[in-house]
Amino acid sequence: MVTLLGCGSCHTNGALVGAPRSDQLLAGSDWGIAYNNPLQVSKPGIVYPGNLTPDPETGIGDWSVAQIVAMLRNGMDNHGDQTLPVMPWPAYHEIVEDDALAIGTYLKSLPAVSHQVPDNVPTGRRARSPFVHFGVYQSRQ
Repeated sequence: MVTLLGCGSCHTNGALVGAPRSDQLLAGSDWGIAYNNPLQVSKPGIVYPGNLTPDPETGIGDWSVAQIVAMLRNGMDNHGDQTLPVMPWPAYHEIVEDDALAIGTYLKSLPAVSHQVPDNVPTGRRARSPFVHFGVYQSRQ
């Protein structure tokens, strides 16, 4: 299911630029994803995909399987905060409970990889780490 949903496409370091690092599979990305239209916003907001391995300091080691399921299906992190739909939880909302539980259990079974990703960047602030523009944008014309 994790492969089918493409989790590694964002959450594996280097994958966003075509150079995935096999030693950091699902351990988060040093490359971020701009979530504003770059044709309209000179300093877009940027999300850095998090570490999905069970590392307790840099990953989801402190998350329960139920919290992983809540993130996957409802976009709620382990603090009860709503994530941006850059993480495509709206599309995953209808995943059946058994599949969502299987994903959470699988992620908790991975080897822990210590990899701290950069902090997300709010709109209007300058990014200090690289990022890509991901999405379909239209000009103002």
